[in-house]
Amino acid sequence: MNWMIQIFMAVQYIHSLKIIHRDIKASNIFLSTMNIVKLGDFGISRALENCMEAAITVVGTPFYMSPELCLNKPYTMKTDIWSLGCLLYELCELRVK
Repeated sequence: MNWMIQIFMAVQYIHSLKIIHRDIKASNIFLSTMNIVKLGDFGISRALENCMEAAITVVGTPFYMSPELCLNKPYTMKTDIWSLGCLLYELCELRVK
């Protein structure tokens, strides 16, 4: 749970900067020797001009894609929250679903 809290805080921080990560998954989470979590790989992230703006580009990893992305609909920062839920489930199950 400590790791998930750190991941949630990292996502909260980037969202406060109006950045959508768009590819939150286990392989983009890094753990230091001191148990400090780092969120990485911002290669496909997108900065929004305001909180109400929506993106339409389909990017990301299929296991973690939100329904909006799968349906080619505009999406917001909530797509990262969906990915976090998938990641949490994966960590609880200790396998990809």
